[in-house]
Amino acid sequence: MFVVRPARERGCFDHGWLKTCHTFSFAGYHDPRYMGFESLRVINEDHVAPGMGFGTHPHRDMEIVTYVLEGALEHKDSMGNGEVLRPSEFQRMTAGTGITHSEFNPSAEEPVHLYQIWLLPDRKGHTPSYEQKSFEKSGREGRWQVVASPDGREGSLSIHQDATIQLADLRAGKELEYSFAGGRSGWLQVLRGKATLDGNALTAGDGVAISDEAGMALSTEAGAEVMLFDLG
Repeated sequence: MFVVRPARERGCFDHGWLKTCHTFSFAGYHDPRYMGFESLRVINEDHVAPGMGFGTHPHRDMEIVTYVLEGALEHKDSMGNGEVLRPSEFQRMTAGTGITHSEFNPSAEEPVHLYQIWLLPDRKGHTPSYEQKSFEKSGREGRWQVVASPDGREGSLSIHQDATIQLADLRAGKELEYSFAGGRSGWLQVLRGKATLDGNALTAGDGVAISDEAGMALSTEAGAEVMLFDLG
């Protein structure tokens, strides 16, 4: 079954310095129909104005994955990490027993466009940790590129959950397939462009909950970038 979560129906807010859209209930946005999906708890699409950002705040018992589409995001945390995240780079934080961190747009001119994802961990009380990696764009052209997984396979980030995150750049006029192992579910998020799945026309910001399906086939007329969560 494929259930579309249209971008226009997300919880979207314009705070001036931050334009944000929440796929699932988050902060002041609450919709009992959308509290998460399997181990996925948060999918936020953010646009942060130049020189602005999120001040120091705490997290606990969550796997937090951040992907920058455009611009740059500066990160600092209580573990002593201080990094700048750029396009094609992913960051993974295991909040575990507790961390604090801040995120800012270091540019004085350019906004930053990013996705932040939270997954529930496989258990509480993990030791907090941080990981950041760059993934070559060529590795996802017309195919699936693993960017996060439980075992860090194919050079991906390691997350404490039975979930695999993959990216793909769909080629115009080509079809890209994916098979799900028995009993697994999926969530597809369209990051850029337009695609078609099972007769559903999807555009940037749309999400699709996938359950009880052996596989799927995506196509596009003009190209698209998509993110797929394979969830146990």
